Amino acid sequence: MALERERVSHEFPAVYDRESRVLLLGSIPSPKSREVGFYYGHPQNRFWKVLAAVLGEDAPATIPQKKNMLKKHHIALWDVLESCTIVGASDTSIEDVVPNKISGLVKASKVSRIFCTGATAYRLYQKYCAAEVGIDAVKLPSTSPANCAVSMEKLVEAYRAIL
Repeated sequence: MALERERVSHEFPAVYDRESRVLLLGSIPSPKSREVGFYYGHPQNRFWKVLAAVLGEDAPATIPQKKNMLKKHHIALWDVLESCTIVGASDTSIEDVVPNKISGLVKASKVSRIFCTGATAYRLYQKYCAAEVGIDAVKLPSTSPANCAVSMEKLVEAYRAIL
């Protein structure tokens, strides 16, 4: 049975506070992330392991641990899109986008650097948000299990750019 195109909306808030200095942006939460109610919720996604390695922390297991690690290191986490139509978790199928108000988060924090966690997030940020936000984003490789061509070591090396 083929997956059908569906309209999805972002179901949980950005993680940030007034002290956030770096913003990491994905595209839109995957079905698994929406199911667990937090970012990078697929057990095979390497995001939390990569971030913990870069920050010198133990990999967080719970949502409160993940939020605490982000806030401790002044990292904000959100997605470029508020809603879109998509087939499953396929970023390449994204259409009919409504971007998040990223400029509002930037104004309410000390964010001065933005990183996109994959090519699709980067492309969407550049197209819909960069001009209003006024900060050029840096494209990082995706930590998705679909991006198995990039090793854990290479991901950690690339994500060190956030430091």
